[in-house]
Amino acid sequence: MSLSVYKRYKNMPVQIRASFWFLIASILQKGISVITTPIFTRLLSTSEYGQFSVFVSWENILKVIVILSLPWGVYEQGIVKFEESRKTFTSSLLGLGSALVLAWTGIYLLFRGSWNNLLGLTTPQMIAMLLMIWTSAGFNFWAIQQRVQYKYRALALLTVLTSIAKPTVGIILVLTCSDKVTARIIGLAAVELVIYLSVIAKQFAEGKQFFSAEIWKYGLWFNIPLIPHYLSQTVLNSADRIMIKKMVGASEAGIYSLAYSISLIMTLVNTALLQTVGPWVYQRIKAKEFSRISKIAYPVLVGVAAVNLILIAFAPEAVRIFAPAKYYPAIWVIPPVAMSVYFMFMYSLFANIEFYYEKTKMISAATMVGAGLNLILNYIFIRQFGYYAAGYTTLFCYILYALMHYLFMRSIMKDYENGTKVYSVRVLLGITVAFIIAGFLLMLTYNYPIVRYSCIAVGIVIIVIMRKRIMNLIKTMVEMRK
Repeated sequence: MSLSVYKRYKNMPVQIRASFWFLIASILQKGISVITTPIFTRLLSTSEYGQFSVFVSWENILKVIVILSLPWGVYEQGIVKFEESRKTFTSSLLGLGSALVLAWTGIYLLFRGSWNNLLGLTTPQMIAMLLMIWTSAGFNFWAIQQRVQYKYRALALLTVLTSIAKPTVGIILVLTCSDKVTARIIGLAAVELVIYLSVIAKQFAEGKQFFSAEIWKYGLWFNIPLIPHYLSQTVLNSADRIMIKKMVGASEAGIYSLAYSISLIMTLVNTALLQTVGPWVYQRIKAKEFSRISKIAYPVLVGVAAVNLILIAFAPEAVRIFAPAKYYPAIWVIPPVAMSVYFMFMYSLFANIEFYYEKTKMISAATMVGAGLNLILNYIFIRQFGYYAAGYTTLFCYILYALMHYLFMRSIMKDYENGTKVYSVRVLLGITVAFIIAGFLLMLTYNYPIVRYSCIAVGIVIIVIMRKRIMNLIKTMVEMRK
């Protein structure tokens, strides 16, 4: 780093530097996970990879039930409300989370046979899961504090250290143990326990309080009504792999999980864009500058569509890189799931307005409808068409999800802003329909490599022609963070 660049970096506001390092840590975390995926798909059979994916899906669902998603929602608001007693608030809420995990562990141990049969997991796997729910919650409490206070060094370092240690320990255990699935799970739990225990102990030591009737009541009162939203959102993202394993088989769940994991790499783009666009959108809403929102939203939406089209175009190569030949059928699942990622971003453009006007009931309603419909459609179509159908039910549900958020946003604008239109239906439909058609056309070229590579070449030419517009958009996005 040259001296002038270093000086400019040091002169940046701490908020900008913190955002930069949080993003770098997130990219490295996801990047290391991506790099190590080809290793695990080769060390594990499709059945074993499917079993591990189902474990992760159950963990995502059960952490909402077991610990009530305390590190989100209530904590993010509470550390502002209880700013003067932030350390006590943190240790007390962490105490509540610890008590909940202990209670659920007792319930599990009393009826572990029934739980194991229901979830399709073993006792060591379940104990590891409960331990991970506790340690990850403790780490998330601490991580949120670091972000709020712009203390990026320790968080970035710990995030990268954990991201490296998890696959490293996992590979060693998988290579040395006969039960490779349990070895992979125990490796994750061991790394989290060793690394996260220090920040958990620090929070208890600083807060010096495990129980507070006021804070426990506040935490339960705030987060319990949000559980349907958190749970529905998790079901929408995770239930398909569980249902595929139950209805078709573990191998098919493994193939589907690989396709889903590759497609969800693109959510890293979503997160980076939302971290930039989200605060700016709130500022424009507050200033009643609604017309400026769409001018940024449209090109960003086109960018998200383009990135996902690139993934769809290179799906056969991506699967070959990430897994051996037995996973190749996953290419047919990537297009609909990648399209779902586009709608995940699209609905957030509308949800920002719902959050600003505190219409959380609308958000919960949309999530519950999407999750419920996903379960029903999976049950019907996985039986009829196999695991491929789960990709299309996911896409349909996210389209409906985005549509519901759009309608709720229109209703809010009618009630609060005299019906001001933030987005043009015609423009949104134009971008979306073009994206879907292009995605499915690219999928049809998978058996015709020459045609597919010709399409890719045309796409590259278009990007070169539009490079100035792309660079201008990137510059605008950078300015928005200042």
